[in-house]
Amino acid sequence: MCGIIGIASNNQKVASLLRECLKRLEYRGYDSVGITTIYNSTLHTKKDKGKIDEIHKKLNFDSLPGHVGIGHTRWATHGAPSKHNAHPHTDCTEKIAVVHNGIIENFLELRRQLEKEGHVFRSETDSEVISHLIENYVKRGYNLADAVRETLKQLKGSYAIAVIYADEPNKIVCARKDSPLVIGIGEKAVYCASDIPAFLPMTNRVIFLNDGEIAVLTPYSVTVQNLNGEILTKEVKVINWTAEMAQKGGFPHFILKEIHEQPRAIKDTLRVRPEYVNVFVENLMKANRIYFVAAGTSYHAGLTGAYMFSNLAKTYSQAIIASEFPELVGETLDENAVIIAITQSGETADTLNAVRHAAKYGAKILAITNVLGSSITRIAHHTIYMQAGPEIGVVATKTFTTQLATLALITINLAKQNGSLAETETKQLLSELYQIPQKVKEIIEVHEEKAKTMAERYYLKSNFYFLGRGISTATALEGALKLKEISYIHAEGYPAGESKHGPIALIEPGYPCVFIAPPDETHKHIIGNIMEMKARGAEIIAVVDQKDQKVPQLADVTFKIPSTFPIFSPITYIIPLQLFSYYVAVKRGVDPDKPRNLAKSVTVM
Repeated sequence: MCGIIGIASNNQKVASLLRECLKRLEYRGYDSVGITTIYNSTLHTKKDKGKIDEIHKKLNFDSLPGHVGIGHTRWATHGAPSKHNAHPHTDCTEKIAVVHNGIIENFLELRRQLEKEGHVFRSETDSEVISHLIENYVKRGYNLADAVRETLKQLKGSYAIAVIYADEPNKIVCARKDSPLVIGIGEKAVYCASDIPAFLPMTNRVIFLNDGEIAVLTPYSVTVQNLNGEILTKEVKVINWTAEMAQKGGFPHFILKEIHEQPRAIKDTLRVRPEYVNVFVENLMKANRIYFVAAGTSYHAGLTGAYMFSNLAKTYSQAIIASEFPELVGETLDENAVIIAITQSGETADTLNAVRHAAKYGAKILAITNVLGSSITRIAHHTIYMQAGPEIGVVATKTFTTQLATLALITINLAKQNGSLAETETKQLLSELYQIPQKVKEIIEVHEEKAKTMAERYYLKSNFYFLGRGISTATALEGALKLKEISYIHAEGYPAGESKHGPIALIEPGYPCVFIAPPDETHKHIIGNIMEMKARGAEIIAVVDQKDQKVPQLADVTFKIPSTFPIFSPITYIIPLQLFSYYVAVKRGVDPDKPRNLAKSVTVM
């Protein structure tokens, strides 16, 4: 997830405006920044690795000349953070500049073809192919808008782009597919941006672009068309948000915004290139021992991964809390062991210490992280990047579900390669996995109000149990962690079968127990656990499949989840628990974005 901005002004230099707009988008990405303007039919660019203020201090963005320009603040997905990977990206003639947010799935094929044609690339990014493709069409006599349209027809994946061309100096062409882009209409300029906060101080009159739409901006006009070139009529809407509300997309807190971003984040994550997954699988096939190593929420993802491996790929693995790993495995590791390190930030000290310990004994290190160029990527032999984008809220929401999506994809491919799944079963599972983003979207739409109502009912409680069996044990642990992290209510996650070995002693009338009960082989057993708790006066909150007829009869509150393969249930069943935790925190007057004593990345041991 990156931030893009374009400004076409009728009478003023735009460089300082572009910088200010990017500053308001820095929450979307902050590893590099760049601005390109047009002046005297020439592109003028300044860009580098780092945050906006430090690069501005070094380069002085405001000195760029011109009334039309584009800018970008980057969250790296292809190519490490660096000056040459920073946007905007230009073509060979350096007359066309592009900023891009999204993932071009077929960029390697396009790049190879363009290189054969003589194009010279200056970056490692997927985005640069766009400028070179546009160059090809411009050389054939296409105007900028038509060249962009033909280029988009060749792209697979997601994009929001803004393009300028030195020979059409008063124009910006922008377009979107599966990545946000909005147009702002001001008195002295027209804007395009990833998000409304960029230009809100200048105008609150906006046009929302839909997927497959292209907008041609000049200082005096906006023309919107589809990929066939047909002109579209778009409604101009007035946004009555404060600047702070706008940065959060109109949501009161970043965490709620990020919960709502999960359908997009999971969808983007599932676009990972097959060869990256294949490298993981090849290493796993050679291993005699596999360990998931992580901390906090990432540990819960690793525990889920271990269940996935056992149940789907018939491969034993073990999830170990990172801080315990060196003592638990000691000197038993060798070159036949594979460590799958999961860390949102790539900087978690306990996880880094664990993998360094494993590396001393020759173990193969595989990493799953959200931050390109982070420390874990420099230690790991191979890395898969989730595509969650920046997560501003301290507690993990969208990074958890994208970790699970990544692990599900790895598991299916491992099961296929080791013969645990037939080709038809593999296709069926992949088809179901690719439907998960839509199901998550439905869950949020259907259950958010119920989660809010439930929070009003239970926010004064002092203790909660979260209980599950099998793969749902990890979901229970994560649900409990979310509640305690942001509401400060004591909550414990347990394997439901373990609840009668001690925890049940605390049950008294009104004690809330949350049960995660998908329709898998554990379902009949968890019904017994529910009845044990209910017999002692517990209030039962259940997350179940929408077709479940038994558990809802026993529960006081039920969240019914769209049917999916139980192996994927942690991705969908965690959503109402995230929402519940959020609304409990709000009801208790706690800032859920900044829970006390917690940091986004724990970099001390």
